[in-house]
Amino acid sequence: MAKVTLTVNGRTVSGECEDRTLLVHFIREKLGLTGTHVGCDTTQCGACVIHMDGQSVKSCSVLAVQASGSAITTIEGLAANGELHPVQAAFKEHHGLQCGFCTPGMVMTAVDMINRHGGALDEKTVRAELDGNICRCTGYHNIVKAVLAANAEMHAAKQAAE
Repeated sequence: MAKVTLTVNGRTVSGECEDRTLLVHFIREKLGLTGTHVGCDTTQCGACVIHMDGQSVKSCSVLAVQASGSAITTIEGLAANGELHPVQAAFKEHHGLQCGFCTPGMVMTAVDMINRHGGALDEKTVRAELDGNICRCTGYHNIVKAVLAANAEMHAAKQAAE
C-alpha cells in the first residue's frame, strides 16, 4: 500500500491505496468526492477531468501515487461562498447540460480552457478543445454557448479588476 498526500480543493488530505489505484478512484472512493465521474477508464470520454497543479487532467489516466504532492481541484472545489463558478452558472443559464453525467468534466475542461486562452476564445477553438469530452445528450451547441458566455463574463471581470 502506498501513502498518497494531496491538496484537494484547498485542503490537505492523505490516504493509503494500492499502487495501481487510479486518481479518479482515489478521489471518489477514498475522499468521497463523487462529482468526478468514471465514464470509460480509457481517457476517451472526459467525465473524470479534474485540475492537477492548475491544468486539466483526465484523472482516469493518472495513478494516485503519481499525483501525490499535487494540488487537485475537483468540481466540488469550484464554487466559492455559496456562489457557482461563472462556468457552472453559464452551464445552468445556457442549458449546457441534460443528464449531467458529462457536466463535471465539461465544466473543468472549460475552466482550464478559459484560463489558458485569456478571453481569446471562439466557437471553433471551444469545439476543438472539447474534442476529448463526450456528451451523448446535448449535441454540444448549448455547451459551446455556455463556455463562450462564461469566457466573456470572466474576461470582462478580469479587465474590470485591472
